[in-house]
Amino acid sequence: MSEKMLVTQALDERDLLVKKIADKIEKASFVDTIKPNEEKVYAKRIDKEEYAREAESAYQQIVDLIDRFQKIDAAIVDSNARTEIATSHGTFTVAGAISLRSRLRGLGAYEGAADFEGMLQDKLRCEYNERVRFCDTKNSQLQSTAENMRLSILGKDSKTKDEKPLGVVDAYVKENTTELVDPLDIKKKLEALEEKRNTLLRELDTQIKVSNATTFIEVA
Repeated sequence: MSEKMLVTQALDERDLLVKKIADKIEKASFVDTIKPNEEKVYAKRIDKEEYAREAESAYQQIVDLIDRFQKIDAAIVDSNARTEIATSHGTFTVAGAISLRSRLRGLGAYEGAADFEGMLQDKLRCEYNERVRFCDTKNSQLQSTAENMRLSILGKDSKTKDEKPLGVVDAYVKENTTELVDPLDIKKKLEALEEKRNTLLRELDTQIKVSNATTFIEVA
């Protein structure tokens, strides 16, 4: 007869089974030694017949617990593949939502290598900052050169202070100023990406929890 339970209950029991199975395997004894002139096995110091019963019982308990774990895990996986949740960025199965959440957090099989959105944000941010620094450096050097040009012109003839020769310097500065080419408007793009990421992760967390707390599964 199948047993009905909430996904949250199934998840809790599955976690408990992981620890319980590992503990039982560690504490169990399946092979010991004995001499013909002794009645008790060497390590456990109990009768051979009792030891045999304990070994068989421990083995069967472990096998049963593994079977229980597998049935619960399969029911959770099946439910996650069929149950859908809605976010402001689309509808996902719970399985898809869990996978997406793990990917965005740099978890799972690929770890951070599959956090494409994060990689894109880092690329945009780093390149933008690098180009801004480059512009600042070049323009600072240009201003220094222009100032030297002005001083050179004024040094030759102080009467030229307000006349055409200084206009040449202004034209030089205008033509040689380094400007940022930012077709994507990186700052706004970064803000939008960050907002989308935070909102999506928050909604995925909430909707997965709600789904797990309201969805029933059947364990055979």
